[in-house]
Amino acid sequence: MAVLTTLFFMWGFMTVMNDVLIPHLKAVFTLSWWQSMLVQFCFFGAYFLGSLAYYFHSSSNGDPIQRMGYKRALIAGLLLSAAGSPLFAPATFVQLYGLYLLALFVLGLGFTLLQIAANPFMAIIGPAEGASSRLNLAQGFNSLGTTLAPLIGGALIFDHFKGDAAVRWPYAFFAGLFLLQAAWVHFTGLPEQPHTSAGERQHALRHRQLRNGMVAIFCYVGAEVAIGSLIIGFLGLGHVMGLGHNDAKNYLSLYWGGAMCGRFLGAVALNDRFSGLKRFILMLAVGAAIFLLLGCINHAGGGLDLAHLWPMAVLIVANMAVFMLAGRNTGKVTGIFASVAGTLVLCAMFGGGAFAMWAILAVGLFNSVLWGNIFTLSIHGLGNATGQGSSLLVMMILGGALIPVAQGALIDALQAQGFGDSAMHFSFVLPLLSYVYLAWFGLRGSKATR
Repeated sequence: MAVLTTLFFMWGFMTVMNDVLIPHLKAVFTLSWWQSMLVQFCFFGAYFLGSLAYYFHSSSNGDPIQRMGYKRALIAGLLLSAAGSPLFAPATFVQLYGLYLLALFVLGLGFTLLQIAANPFMAIIGPAEGASSRLNLAQGFNSLGTTLAPLIGGALIFDHFKGDAAVRWPYAFFAGLFLLQAAWVHFTGLPEQPHTSAGERQHALRHRQLRNGMVAIFCYVGAEVAIGSLIIGFLGLGHVMGLGHNDAKNYLSLYWGGAMCGRFLGAVALNDRFSGLKRFILMLAVGAAIFLLLGCINHAGGGLDLAHLWPMAVLIVANMAVFMLAGRNTGKVTGIFASVAGTLVLCAMFGGGAFAMWAILAVGLFNSVLWGNIFTLSIHGLGNATGQGSSLLVMMILGGALIPVAQGALIDALQAQGFGDSAMHFSFVLPLLSYVYLAWFGLRGSKATR
């Protein structure tokens, strides 16, 4: 668990670094919104192409991870990520946007292999009934990375380094971290599942819950990434908060910090070992601890003070209340959380000022358990086809490439029609539609039938 959670932390951190890169590269290369969203297109597009290659290979030659083992797959993913990070250095010297996109693509390929291996590995190393709880715990550390990335990455890119060095040196450091993680995995004994024969073909797509789950992953990742990518710009609108990039990045951290809080709460709420008063007390303790952590992170980084943070405490309590209402049924929790997230997006679309800001930030709290729940619901009952099913789910992270670009193009089109700042508000209809599907998947579409 310790080894795996560091992997979840690192790819969460690196993924949200993209949200900081977008406004930086948009300013450096004078890009339109849809052009700046190519950052997400290339990064998450790598998930699609890498997973598609994995699927076709496993369909004809058997599951590679079942043959090579989870440990070697994790090391290979880390080494590929370590190879992608230094590519940012030549991109800063020649000043070509395309080279930045190439570096992001290679980095994304490494994370693809990590996701294919680590997510089902976390699910199968213990009892099936605790899979969602374990995966949400690991995703909590993933969200710790996404919470720290806007503050640390924003400080590096906007404050401490200037010009080309703002990207060059941070990513060189990240490459070294990936190499250290690969060494740690290599020297750590990890349990392995029995291997299948090389010629055993898999047919994961025959499972209805997996097919529906693939669309759900597409919608979830697309909505989450699109919202995160636009928060800095959204909070900069005059009728919302009118914040500059350096101030808005602190609130972006709360969006991802909400996801972290919800995932740690989900690890308790969905665990069968906790019930009644004990469950409530543990959730209260976790919520309080995460709020204090967010306060300490902001204080240490010169971010938000308590006068600006207190609405987050109210939202955490509301998140706990929804957990108590939803119970432990993974599908029901997914449906209810998606419905609340969609309602919050609607509030942001038609609201303004602090109300719109906190509505869009609160979406992070209710995004929290969706990934882990969708993943475990989708691979339940797949048996030896679990690895192939995992690759298909990771492939649909493609939503993080397409939906942000589509939303950026929609903003540009609406602005061209004279909608002005309202264009960004209306563009959130795309995440809204995604949450409508996710609500259906949780309540109806996740039932394990063929």
